[in-house]
Amino acid sequence: MGNVRPDFIKRISRELVEKYGHLFKKDFEHNKRVLARIAKIQSKRMRNWIAGYITTYLDVLETRAEMEKRKRIPY
Repeated sequence: MGNVRPDFIKRISRELVEKYGHLFKKDFEHNKRVLARIAKIQSKRMRNWIAGYITTYLDVLETRAEMEKRKRIPY
């Protein structure tokens, strides 16, 4: 089973991806550095939590896009 994250982590992460999606990648360390530049997050734990969810969220978005692409291709 996966990690259960609070709604506020998911909401903040999604808002950041909508606004600054072009800056994020599927690399956790890179996302931590980007968050340090664009957001004032008070604690290290919160920053890591958000960066981890963004990393996972980008992977989910990519998987969904691939599934949609497969649905459109006739066999």
